[in-house]
Amino acid sequence: MMWIFRTGVAGLVFAAMMGAGAHAGGKAAQFSVVELFTSQGCSSCPPADALLGRLSAREDLVALTFPVDYWDYLGWEDTLSHPANAKRQRAYAAYRGDREVYTPQVVINGVRHVVGSRQEQIENVIAATVKSRAGQYVPLTIDVSHDAISVGIGDAPPGLKEKKATLWLVLYQNQVKVPIRRGENHGKDITYFNVVREMTPVAMWSGKAIRVDLPKTDLMGQGYDGCALILQLGRGGPILGAARIETWLMSSNGPLH
Repeated sequence: MMWIFRTGVAGLVFAAMMGAGAHAGGKAAQFSVVELFTSQGCSSCPPADALLGRLSAREDLVALTFPVDYWDYLGWEDTLSHPANAKRQRAYAAYRGDREVYTPQVVINGVRHVVGSRQEQIENVIAATVKSRAGQYVPLTIDVSHDAISVGIGDAPPGLKEKKATLWLVLYQNQVKVPIRRGENHGKDITYFNVVREMTPVAMWSGKAIRVDLPKTDLMGQGYDGCALILQLGRGGPILGAARIETWLMSSNGPLH
């Protein structure tokens, strides 16, 4: 699977150590991950984009927008899209085995998909997947010091059978307002929330607690204002754990999650 890379991002990890201290002093909260696949050229997407903005304010969610490019031929080229986003969406469909790829589509915790504008259904699926994976959640914590962001991944719970997962670093922009001048949304100014700009694998996890240190100066140099970590099985598989930092560029000390 391809992702969005920039020079230096792939080398962010400078320490990964086994053993105690993986929680790094932070409190592990259980987050659900909500991923919206959307397009500026999709007339059905604006309500879902607005809903993602409301969901992004929830303390128990990591809510992310993945703009896709496969509707660009309709007359407006999505200014935020990247081919890697559509590849991620297709990987989810392949893992589920249902071939369901559309916009607006929300994928919840890597296992269920819902039409992105259906708030009640989304909330019900969030609750259902939290319950169904109660014995499989892996705690993630984030500590911010003066020069580093330290990510702790806990031990695998007894109920988890598959124990090989990838830790993804996600950098995003909290809000992006886009004036759309052609296509199905012609004349609209649409605000997108938590728009993913880079997603990079930074560590592999095999069931034992580890700590991964990321140099804060390199992250700050990218110019984004949001950071999330996602622990995920396979190509488009279930998400085992997640954590995020809001306004992380202004944080200097203490545990955040």
